[in-house]
Amino acid sequence: MTTTRPIRIAVQIAPQHAPYERIRDLAAELEELGVDVLFNWDHFFPLSGERDGLHFESWTMLAALAEQTRRVEIGALVNCNSYRNPNLQADMARTIDHISARGGEGRFIFGTGAGWFQRDYDEYGYEFGTPGTRLAALAHNLPIIRERWEKLNPAPTRRIPILVGGGGERKTLRIVAQHADIWHSFSDAPTLERKLGILAKHGEDVGRDTSEIEISTEVNRKPAGTTGGATGADAADAAVALGASLFTVGLSGPDYDVEAVRDWLSWRDGHNARRTA
Repeated sequence: MTTTRPIRIAVQIAPQHAPYERIRDLAAELEELGVDVLFNWDHFFPLSGERDGLHFESWTMLAALAEQTRRVEIGALVNCNSYRNPNLQADMARTIDHISARGGEGRFIFGTGAGWFQRDYDEYGYEFGTPGTRLAALAHNLPIIRERWEKLNPAPTRRIPILVGGGGERKTLRIVAQHADIWHSFSDAPTLERKLGILAKHGEDVGRDTSEIEISTEVNRKPAGTTGGATGADAADAAVALGASLFTVGLSGPDYDVEAVRDWLSWRDGHNARRTA
């Protein structure tokens, strides 16, 4: 099923191994290039390279990006549900939504997940628990977050979209079916096809048409030239045919090479032009 949604390109700016000034300039450059969404991630330490290298916090950066940018949507890929009370998460999201609105609708995407990087928990004093307890906490907190959005004054400027990251078939995809507006995973096409079938079954169980959920996935650094016989574009085209419409390119400091982003924007524009021709 080819999606009827326009193809969008996101960039995840890994907030590691670079001074904040470089990240701020990169965000401006990416918005100027025409990227649709800017993500960061919600960790306290680098995930690659020097383990104690430069690193910045997610939510305060998102508030700064909301003020700095004019057009792109912004969010974390993904927020860690474990670190913050759900009502506080809702209030922070609503506030960033308003910062980003500039007289219209806000541009904040509430990307969230159960958490996984144990060092974050250990060094900052959070209980790590188990994958099961972390997923249970996420399922418990998402309705609380929605309820808080309905109580806040002022209310959010729009129905803030919830992005849930993860591919667990029994628990995570059920949470997606119940709560997500966007589902993000790292699946190749055969895996994505199988998991979309599982997601649809969860949707039947909870009374939701999961075709209304936007499908999001990662892409390789370049649309062409990857190994294995299929180019990055071939893999992305296969995901589009299955219904995916949001594709994320990951960039990490200190260099943040944007050339791959330019290539993927050209790929996006070609798809969207053919769709509207």
